[in-house]
Amino acid sequence: MDFLGRATRRHRWDTRFAPYAYVAPYFLIFGVFGLFPLLYTIWVSLQHRNLLDAEGASFAGVDNYQQLLADPYFWNAMGNTLSLWLLTTVPQILFALGIAQLLNRKVRTRTLFRMGVILPNVTSVAAVTIIFAQLFGRDFGLINWVLELFGAGHIDWQAGTASSHAAIATMVVWRWTGYHALIFLASMQAIPSSLYEAATLDGARGWQQFWRITVPLLRPQIIFSTIIATTGNMRLLAEPLLFNPGTAAATGGSDRQFQTAALYLYEQGFTNYDFGYSSTIAVVLAITTIIVAGLGYLVTKRIQTD
Repeated sequence: MDFLGRATRRHRWDTRFAPYAYVAPYFLIFGVFGLFPLLYTIWVSLQHRNLLDAEGASFAGVDNYQQLLADPYFWNAMGNTLSLWLLTTVPQILFALGIAQLLNRKVRTRTLFRMGVILPNVTSVAAVTIIFAQLFGRDFGLINWVLELFGAGHIDWQAGTASSHAAIATMVVWRWTGYHALIFLASMQAIPSSLYEAATLDGARGWQQFWRITVPLLRPQIIFSTIIATTGNMRLLAEPLLFNPGTAAATGGSDRQFQTAALYLYEQGFTNYDFGYSSTIAVVLAITTIIVAGLGYLVTKRIQTD
């Protein structure tokens, strides 16, 4: 009887506590590599702290936040981030929808094409940026060579605000379009074929079916991709940093014309060694990202409810 009682208790404990033991490694890893760095960043943002002199840190309260709100360089970086978001998100979504529609057709070697569209995403961002920086070179870049063939003249892509944003946006779009295309493709394959058959019987053509059936049913996935693109732009760093390497790399050009918010964080933390102020920028960017993600979730929930 004692043996049966112990076995029953062990079974009861196993049923009750085993699920928590299974998920405990995730929470442990998240706590060490996710929650603790976040809380520590918030604590450092409340300090005057030099990266090379951690012992000399002093409590600053909200001084860093007040300074940030009045910092014109920060708002310039946020404006550049917003500009790059517009130049990258809209083309990404449109190109991804078109590519997904083509890959959804029954064509030969479509599996090979589906694998090919994700290759830019798995390529090293540093390698991609360096190659594109050469393509957009002022004197010997391939893009300027092609433009000269058509009489468009020579463009100093790094010098201007619009030109530098266009060049950086091209890198981001090239790298991430395939990722979003596969998301849309998976959703397209879940759409019942009976809807298209009924639309065909009603006389709807291919593009009409695409815009009136496919796109409306992909609205949650489109919003999801928009959120992913938005959060990615909030931490856009490697592309503007490596686009114009040299003394003005951390400032995003001589006039800060393509310095993003993440690049400004990098400049403050690892060029000026102002660890407290850079942590403040990180906290503000995190809050902005959470707000954007929350709004996207509410919009998606509203669409699914309707």
